[in-house]
Amino acid sequence: MTEGAPTILWLRHDLRLLDNPALTAAAQRKRPILPVYILDDETPGEWRIGGAGRWWLHHSLTSLATSFGSIGLPLILRRGLASDVIANLIDETGADAVFWNRSYEPYTIARDTALKQSLTARGLAVASFNAALLHEPWTVNTKQGQPYKVFTPFWRALRQQPPPAPLPVPQMPSAPAVLPRTGELSEWSLLPTRPDWSSGLRASWTPGETGAQQRLAAFLADGLEQYRSDRDRPDRPATSRLSPHLHWGEVSPRQIWHAAHMFSQGDRGATHDDATEAFLRQLGWREFAHHLLFHWPDLPSRSWRSRFDALPWRSDPAALRAWQKGMTGYPIIDAGMRELWHTGWMHNRVRMIAASFLVKDLMIPWQTGEAWFWDTLVDADLANNSLGWQWTAGCGADAAPYFRIFNPVSQGEKSDPNGSYIRRWVPELGRLPDPWIHKPWQAPAAALVAAGIELGRSYPHPIVSHLIAREVALEAYQTIRKQGIRTAANG
Repeated sequence: MTEGAPTILWLRHDLRLLDNPALTAAAQRKRPILPVYILDDETPGEWRIGGAGRWWLHHSLTSLATSFGSIGLPLILRRGLASDVIANLIDETGADAVFWNRSYEPYTIARDTALKQSLTARGLAVASFNAALLHEPWTVNTKQGQPYKVFTPFWRALRQQPPPAPLPVPQMPSAPAVLPRTGELSEWSLLPTRPDWSSGLRASWTPGETGAQQRLAAFLADGLEQYRSDRDRPDRPATSRLSPHLHWGEVSPRQIWHAAHMFSQGDRGATHDDATEAFLRQLGWREFAHHLLFHWPDLPSRSWRSRFDALPWRSDPAALRAWQKGMTGYPIIDAGMRELWHTGWMHNRVRMIAASFLVKDLMIPWQTGEAWFWDTLVDADLANNSLGWQWTAGCGADAAPYFRIFNPVSQGEKSDPNGSYIRRWVPELGRLPDPWIHKPWQAPAAALVAAGIELGRSYPHPIVSHLIAREVALEAYQTIRKQGIRTAANG
C-alpha cells in the first residue's frame, strides 16, 4: 500500500479518468487516493437534478465505478450536505488533502469557496482545477477588462487562445489501506420505477466515459464532414450528440477541441476545415453560456434585459400541457417535444422552434419552459439552458431580436422538408402527403381521410393561430420597447 494520509478526490461534473486535472494532481502527491461522489441535494439555492439527469447520473456513476475499479481504486458514494460529508470523511480516513475540479454555477461557487476556507483553516491541502471549460470564465475579457456581452467578439478572443492539451490517465497510487463505508447507488432511487419511462433513454444513450469516447469517434468519422451543411436538419444524424457527455464531464471540451483539430488535419480539404470550425464554434457557445452565468449569476431566473419582465406573460395550464405532451397541432413542435420525452434530448433547431412557440405564440414565461427542459433533458445544463431560453425570448445577452418569431410551418418545411422527422415522432401523421405534413389543418378533406386522420381526434387542431399570436406578441414587445426608450430619454 502507498504510505501517507490519503487525498480525497471529490468528483462532481468530471466523471472520467482522462483529462481530469484534479485526479492528476492527486496522483502526483504519491499518496493513497479516495475518489468520492456526493449526491448533495441539500445545499440551498441548488437546482436539483431533473428526472432525466438522475437517470443519466445513475448509469454514469456505474460506469465510473468500473473505470476506477480497473485501476485499483474504489468509488465511494455518499449522500448529504457536501461540507458535512467531506468533514466526516476526513475524520474517518485521516485525509490531509481534498482536491476537486471547479464548477461555475452560482450555488457551487458559494459552497466551494466556504468549504475551501474551512478546510484550509483546519490545515488541509485544498486545490481546485479547471476541467469543464476551455478557459476560465474570468480569463476571456475585453481590452477594457470587462466580460463580453456579445458572442462574436467573445469567440474571436477565445479562438486566439488554444486550450492546453488533454491530460492522460496518471500513474495511480493505491487506495487507502482502510476504506470508509460507501452507500449503495440503488439506495439513491435515481431510476424511475412507477412508471419506468426510461426505455427510450436506454435505447438512445450509453452514459459514461467509454460511451462518450465512442460517440466522439463516431461523430468525427461519420458526421463531421456534413456538420456545417446539415446541422440544422433534425431528420439527419448530423449533430454530435455529445452534450450530455459534456455536461456530466465524461469527456472534456479540451479533448473534443483537440480531437476535432487532429481529425481536420487530414487530406479532406477546405470543406472539412469549414465543418470543423462550425463545430468548434458550438463549443464556443457553450463557453459563452458559462461565461455569462459566471458574471451574471441570476441568469437562470431573471431576464438579462430587465425590461422584458414587463411583458404581459400568461398563465395557461392547458396550453402548457399541450406543449409539454407534443399536442399543439403544429407537427414540428410536437415531434420535438415527443422526441424530448422519449430520448431526453431534442435537436437544437427544434429546441429553438419549440421555445419560440412557448414564449411568443403562447406568451408563457421563458422560465416555465426552462424548468421543463431542466427536468426532461439528459444534457440539462444550467448555463446552456438559461442562455438558450433567454436567447429565444429575446431578453438575454446577444439574444435573437425580440421581433424574431419562428414560424413553425416554414421552419418545419426548411429543416424537415420531406417530413421524415415528423413521421418518426408523430406517427399519426405518417401517411399524410409531403405538401401537408407541416400544416395538416390545410390538407384537403380527401387527403386527411386517406391518411386516417381526423383533426380534433386523432391529431389536434392548432391550439393557437400563429399569425394572430405573432401580431399579439409583436405588439407586446413593441410596447415594452417604447417604454424602454421613454425611460432612457427621461433618465
